[in-house]
Amino acid sequence: MSETQKPAFRRVMLKISGEALMGNTAFGLHPPTVERIAREVKSVHDLGVEICMVIGGGNIFRGLSGSAQGMERTTADYMGMLATVMNALAMQSALETLGVFTRVISAIPMDQVCEPYIRRRAVRHLEKKRVCIFAAGTGNPYFTTDTAATLRANEMSCEAIFKGTKVDGVYDRDPKKFEDAKRYETVTYDEVLQKHLGVMDASAIALARDNDLPIIVFSLDEPGGFRGILAGEGTSTRVHG
Repeated sequence: MSETQKPAFRRVMLKISGEALMGNTAFGLHPPTVERIAREVKSVHDLGVEICMVIGGGNIFRGLSGSAQGMERTTADYMGMLATVMNALAMQSALETLGVFTRVISAIPMDQVCEPYIRRRAVRHLEKKRVCIFAAGTGNPYFTTDTAATLRANEMSCEAIFKGTKVDGVYDRDPKKFEDAKRYETVTYDEVLQKHLGVMDASAIALARDNDLPIIVFSLDEPGGFRGILAGEGTSTRVHG
């Protein structure tokens, strides 16, 4: 993107999984990977785009797998929410090391480490060009971080959700298992739900559909991918009405 060219979006939500922070490790955080993603975010922030983020917690603890092993579901989900706070703090540290002012805003109040979620305050942070990382999901069990990202994106008046994944878009089946998997350039919300395409969980897709919020799925492993997709370059899939 040239310096004079304006990005297509003014305010966006970046949703990434906790596993994206693991790098090639089997568990937890891989600091060089966290730093690489932070640099991607900074490159977009430098364009003047206001950025919200939601990071999953699957690299530390996943509520569903905890409940599958006999743990009470509500407790397991709260543990998963706390894992997202740890990831958010790691990303905040990486971004601020790069000189990007960042706020971690938690749906579960924990004043010693981050701010509680107050919508008007969060909007003000964005207006002041601070990156806002929304942690602890929606604050409620039974809701995923996908749903939290869609909820916060709507509340913050984001113009799109950018879903960073391991693949460069939405496929009709797993491209890692099937060589003939077909990538969609665009796909509707209803097709995602009917074909179980696995972009986000059903409640997140329905919430995006009801508010006409586009979801752009791209590869977070592609260097410069986030900035490139914002400029209309690279490979991605757009989910829309």
